[in-house]
Amino acid sequence: MKIDWAALGSVFGVSLAFTVGLVVLFTLGINGLSRREKAAARGGSAALAVTGAYVCFAACAAAAAYGIHLIVVKP
Repeated sequence: MKIDWAALGSVFGVSLAFTVGLVVLFTLGINGLSRREKAAARGGSAALAVTGAYVCFAACAAAAAYGIHLIVVKP
């Protein structure tokens, strides 16, 4: 049995990059929602931050749905 170490390393690298990217995207969404709460406490509005947060959460949901699609679909 021969292991293709280059392919294994490539899969590891891509998986790591997408995982870190997804965590950063989710963190940006959480940060946007916390800005809304800070602005509400001061009596202001943070519509752009909330919109950005929802876009980040939608992108996270789309990435998760695409991953599930890749796993479930039969070739």
